[in-house]
Formats: sequence, structure tokens, C-alpha cells
Amino acid sequence: MNYKLVLLGILFLPYFTFIRGASGEAFDSSHKLYADVLSDYVKDGLVDYADLKSDPGDLRAYLESTAKVTRREFEGWTTNEQLAFLINLYNARTLGLIIDNYPVKSIRDIGSGGKGPWEEPVVKLFGETITLNSLEHGIIRKNYKEPSIHFVLVCAAIGCPPLLDEPYLADKLDNQLEAQTKKFLADTGKNSVDRENKILRISPIFMWYTEDFKAEAGSVPGFLNKYYGNEPLQGYIIVYTDYGWSLNDASADAE
Repeated sequence: MNYKLVLLGILFLPYFTFIRGASGEAFDSSHKLYADVLSDYVKDGLVDYADLKSDPGDLRAYLESTAKVTRREFEGWTTNEQLAFLINLYNARTLGLIIDNYPVKSIRDIGSGGKGPWEEPVVKLFGETITLNSLEHGIIRKNYKEPSIHFVLVCAAIGCPPLLDEPYLADKLDNQLEAQTKKFLADTGKNSVDRENKILRISPIFMWYTEDFKAEAGSVPGFLNKYYGNEPLQGYIIVYTDYGWSLNDASADAE
């Protein structure tokens, strides 16, 4: 027996095992672990953070699985597969950020060194650790040019769109984006049309991301025409509603 070869095999076994594990394990495109989290802890767009914090196993495991996805694997996916993955990652990592700091009254209470929560390096992606802002603005908005993402990326605040109780999936993504857009626009506490006085009362989301809606439809009213119907909304006065920053917390002991 060649003992030198045996010894080398033992020494390098962990290396080869790691390589196979990193490159050979396909990502679960059903997002089942995240689906279980949403099913267990999300209801009517709100999150039971207290219970999720007490049993975060599925969420942690899901985020570990997203961190293992390589750029090469990701680039082999369809556009809808990529976008569904990135939306779910953003929302799941936001949940993780909240339970890491829970109890808090607002996501804006989180942050260190003068940085807010969206500038904390918490997202593991393609071998790097980036911020939620980098994920949203540097990857999703930059590469996908889909204004409806503003109705599905959830920042854990009451003023945000409601968190869907199922993951975004490639084969359902177009319908999910459309449904969540309509749901958000139907929330009269955030968005409404006063046709008598020609006033649009809309979420500050439309102010913050005006350029995205202009790129899609020429203007914010142009984008909204599709959803509010009847006469065109061009020329209406725009009034922005208040954006609630309190936590979207459904926990029984939430204050």
C-alpha cells in the first residue's frame, strides 16, 4: 500500500468534500424553507416576530442556502428565477435583521456607527457580504427595471407593502407582482384618488422612486392610470400620504 497517497487523501478529503458541497448542491427553487417561515409566522401582511425569534431554524437554514448560490449558478437561471430569488432574499434577510435585534419598535432603530439598518453588511451573496441597500439599488433596481418590485420588497414597516405569506416563484412571479401591486394600491390609507378635486393621494414610495415609474410609463400618474382606470390622471395634484415606520409586528405582546 502506498501510505503517502493514503495520507494525502486524508489531508485533502475535507477540501474535496467542501468543493463538492459548494458546487454540486442545487438551490431549491421552490424556496420551501422560506415558504414554511412565511406560512408559520406571517398573517395579513404582519409578522409574529416574537415567535419567529424563538424558533428561527428554518429562516437561518434558508439564508444559509441562499448564501451558497454561486454567481455562475445564478447567471444560468431565467430572469424570473433570478428576480424571485433576489426578492425572497431581501425579505428574508430583513426578517433576520429584525429578529437579530428584536424587540424593536421600528427597523430604523437598528444600526451602528451612524449607519442605518439598510447600510449594515448583513446580506451574504456570491461570496460577499453586502447591505440591503446594495441588494435593492445596486442589483435589483439596476438590473431588472421592474417598478413593481417596490410593492414586494418589504422593509418591515407598516408603511411598506404587506409581506406576502408565500415566497415569490419564477412560474408565478408575473401574477404575484401584479397582485401585490393591486393590493397595495387598493389600500386607501396609503393610496387613493379624489376625482372630484383631481387629487392623487399616494404613498411616498412614488416620490422616492419616481424615476422607476417614469421609465415604465412616462410618469407616476401614467403608471397609475392602468390601475385606477376611468379618466387619465395626468394633471392631478399629488399629495403624499404619511409613511408609518412602526414595525409590521403581529406578535401578541407587540406594543
